[in-house]
Amino acid sequence: MSITMNTESPQVKACDLCKSVTELTPYSVLPGGFNNNEIAVCAACLSELAQTDKPDSRYWRFLAEAMWSEIPAVQVLSWRILSRLKDEDWAAGCLEILYLDDDLLAWAKAGVTEETEELTEVHRDSLGNELQNGDSVVLTRTLDVKGSSLNARMGTVVKNIRLVSDNTDQVEGKIEGQTIVILTRYLRRQKS
Repeated sequence: MSITMNTESPQVKACDLCKSVTELTPYSVLPGGFNNNEIAVCAACLSELAQTDKPDSRYWRFLAEAMWSEIPAVQVLSWRILSRLKDEDWAAGCLEILYLDDDLLAWAKAGVTEETEELTEVHRDSLGNELQNGDSVVLTRTLDVKGSSLNARMGTVVKNIRLVSDNTDQVEGKIEGQTIVILTRYLRRQKS
């Protein structure tokens, strides 16, 4: 009687995103209707994908490699996450060089919710309060204005601010008749 043993080792599969070898879960990249929209992800990636807040920039740094995957769903997911992290230099750089053909780009954009787009466009003060055009703010520290002898003291009230449209970290306001740019981390919204 002869016994044959299978000497081949079982095939080990890695997470399609971070490449960690662990227990994997199927994950569908929505919306459906696109070919091959399911990938295998580890528990850590699944947990991060479930977050509704801004993604953790430190966790997703492996996307610089993952975005080059031959799996279309990984490319689409990489584009979406990098788009949400576009304020980070490394993510913006990756997003600039990531190429998706028209169909993949349409798929990637189809899964981006309006809520996600709004999150990246909100100006917030040092306490996290949302700022609007016309708000009054109070400086939380004394600021020297570059190119001027103006010294804006802590506690100064700046009325009728304007939001800088292409930078959520800046607002414009007038102090002593001069229009200046103020970083949002140095102000708080004045209660009305």
